[in-house]
Amino acid sequence: MRAWHLLGGLSDTLSDGGFYLATAVVHYTAAATSDRGRRRTSNEDAFGFSVEHGVYVVCDGMGGAAAGEIASAVAVSEAMRLLTHRAGSKSPAADAEQAVSAANEAIFSRAQRNKKLSGMGTTLVSLVVEDRRAWMLNVGDSRGYRLRNGRLEQITIDHSLVEEQIRAGQMSRMEALRSPLRNVITRALGTQSRITADVFELDAEPGDLFLLCSDGLTRELSDPVIESMLRLDLPLEDLCGRLVAAANEAGGHDNITSLVVRAGA
Repeated sequence: MRAWHLLGGLSDTLSDGGFYLATAVVHYTAAATSDRGRRRTSNEDAFGFSVEHGVYVVCDGMGGAAAGEIASAVAVSEAMRLLTHRAGSKSPAADAEQAVSAANEAIFSRAQRNKKLSGMGTTLVSLVVEDRRAWMLNVGDSRGYRLRNGRLEQITIDHSLVEEQIRAGQMSRMEALRSPLRNVITRALGTQSRITADVFELDAEPGDLFLLCSDGLTRELSDPVIESMLRLDLPLEDLCGRLVAAANEAGGHDNITSLVVRAGA
């Protein structure tokens, strides 16, 4: 079943299922940084982006040996390949969902062919933009955020056991931070033949910042800390670097990836 979310803030007229945009074009810039962290011997995170095509992807791989690195690399490669070669599609969200499905199939098929890769998988969070329209997709617990007017909002919803327990009222946020089950995810690319991504439709305004990140960042830094850092008036490369450095200083228990996208006039 498709999980589709329309987030508030759209000020454009909606008629007959279409958007009529009367605002100026939004231009985007982006930067990303990835680090293996202080405790891991390799980096199983991967990212890719194309400002020209409005596509941004972060993946966090899992699996024995080098399987996690393979899964995340395949997912990013497949998603970027499909989403940067769209031929005038009128449905970016549908294209993105198809790209996620294709990435899932590519990872699953590869694991089926090579038993050494059995069980490999990866999370994914992606942002696709067209002028003031934007879509975030996620599978797993890599997250997508939007900073608007200095306030940070988590757009995606973690596919994790503790998140499900929180939403069911069985666990508090504070309890989730200490839970030994906090690393258990309930959805990932490549672990089964079919997968469904959550899709969040939202708007973009000049001045907005979008953050895509692996859980190596969010496990170490709270949302208020991330918010305060994203408020800094710095080049995007510096913002990404400071986020990763802060996560390392806080423990660096996992691989850390930060991809920041700025919407400008």
